[in-house]
Amino acid sequence: MTDTVTLREVIESDLPIFFTHQQDSEAAYMAAFTPKNRTDWDAFSRHWTMIRNADSIKKTILANGEVAGHILQFELMGDPVVGYWIGRQYWGRGIATQTLTLLLDIVSVRPLYAMVAADNIRSRRVLEKCGFTMQGSERSYANERQEIIEELIFKREA
Repeated sequence: MTDTVTLREVIESDLPIFFTHQQDSEAAYMAAFTPKNRTDWDAFSRHWTMIRNADSIKKTILANGEVAGHILQFELMGDPVVGYWIGRQYWGRGIATQTLTLLLDIVSVRPLYAMVAADNIRSRRVLEKCGFTMQGSERSYANERQEIIEELIFKREA
């Protein structure tokens, strides 16, 4: 069975679900670049207030009508970037690929960039399936791992 994936605007009741997703240690380890204290609801809430007020695209991911995560398109140091978080219970079902494909239909700006921890093979594969190519890497501090790790930079031209 294939999940039906849709995107909608983020609403207030999504935030506790996003926060719960962020508490998953395995998911946070794979994401690597998490907030300094991912268990701090107040910091999370302030961060999402900033995201929701920003001039950017922010969507809730629904899989069969259930909140499965979120996807964002925002500017980082002047470059358009995409980022997403899928709840671990939704991993391995093609939801991330479907989600990114839907976002690419909404976002017209190109090139579009994405960054991922080098060892996050699943996210790397999602980016590649959606037409992103690796452009290089850099060493960055990953809060979740409390160390500097290799971060890959991906780019999609068309």
